[in-house]
Amino acid sequence: MLTKFQNHIEQNFAQLKDKKLLLAVSGGIDSMVLLDLFYKLRFDICVVHCNFQLRGKESDGDELFVKVKSEKLKVKSYFIRFDTEEYTKENKLSIQLAARKLRYDWFHELLSKNQLDYLVTAHHLDDNVETFLINFTRGTGLEGLTGIPAQNGNIIRPLLPFSRLDIENYALENKIQWREDSSNATDKYFRNKLRHDIVPILKELNTGFLDSFQNTLHHLKQAESLVEDASQLVYEKVVAKKENRLEIHLKSLLEFQNYKAYLYQWLKDYGFSAWNDIYDLVEAQSGKQIFSETHILLKDREKLILSERKTSIKSEVFFIESIESKVNIPLKLSLYRFSGGKDVNSNCIFVDESKLKFPLTIRKWQEGDEFYPSGMGGKKKLSKYFKDEKYSLLDKENQWLLCSEDQIVWVIGKRADNRFIAKETTQNSIKIEVEQ
Repeated sequence: MLTKFQNHIEQNFAQLKDKKLLLAVSGGIDSMVLLDLFYKLRFDICVVHCNFQLRGKESDGDELFVKVKSEKLKVKSYFIRFDTEEYTKENKLSIQLAARKLRYDWFHELLSKNQLDYLVTAHHLDDNVETFLINFTRGTGLEGLTGIPAQNGNIIRPLLPFSRLDIENYALENKIQWREDSSNATDKYFRNKLRHDIVPILKELNTGFLDSFQNTLHHLKQAESLVEDASQLVYEKVVAKKENRLEIHLKSLLEFQNYKAYLYQWLKDYGFSAWNDIYDLVEAQSGKQIFSETHILLKDREKLILSERKTSIKSEVFFIESIESKVNIPLKLSLYRFSGGKDVNSNCIFVDESKLKFPLTIRKWQEGDEFYPSGMGGKKKLSKYFKDEKYSLLDKENQWLLCSEDQIVWVIGKRADNRFIAKETTQNSIKIEVEQ
């Protein structure tokens, strides 16, 4: 196995040469074999071990075992103890999810602080089978059936081509010691039930099951690659990126029979889970929204608009105390006296200083707001202006107003108020400009 492992590393992970590797070592057979292989191949390694304090003295014994082995090999090691049960209660997570989050958060912290290049874990072929079956039984998209990735960013899983039997035989042949985790013997966890009851039957029914499984994964990954290629081609025709949002044009989208599949591919990484609601949004009334923890998907006439959810600052008011001011929050704005030619554009206005009452304010719109749009003869409700200008709900929420007392001076970046615009007879003009 050592020769096969070396060839596997040279062919698929050549980038690990001369890199600093952090090996996740629990003390179990898989991670102890991983440690032995990398040690014998003379890689620059150090060891990390997490004590989740879930099995009392047994957990402490695992920690001591890994410490002694690291010292014997003269390999630098890192150890930590987590109060996993308390963390589980505080964050309302299952034990497995809590332990996973705790360890990976710490692993990434160690990588950053100690200038280590890669984290290496001992996931193997049988783990891949179990993960596939878990995803399959719970329901998943194609990506959930392509198995554990051999590399995910700076996380490397070099044992994935090797079975549990390969690892056990190597450990016995090389007299490697390891610790048994008593929790692996119980069927309390779904993964263990699959490991003990289902996978052995599959191997019995097909003696070449693991080889067949690897072939299936290979075909599924090829299919996934085709889906990604098709998705990108359609994306370029249908989706436009504008500032900090994406706009999905529905007329173009609906030209494709499998438009739901494309929506899934484009939106699955933004935390959405109510897929039927998202598909229904295509035919919904304008203004309807779907929320994930991080994003909003809005139906706006002939578009779906995806944007980040931001902490609401609608009620916040920002003050400009005097002329010759520069404002950086909530946007960059400058004011100064001006006597030159008026190069008017959407990012600046020229106003009559005598009409302003300081401090000026910058705020979001409110129901009942009205102003006298430049170029028009009378006043208009701001809500009607938004409608005429075809503002989406997100546009309205993101629009800032510059006000003098309770009067709108400028719908910033869009339209000034006639009452404040500098005329030819104006003695003192102020240029107010949005800086890009």
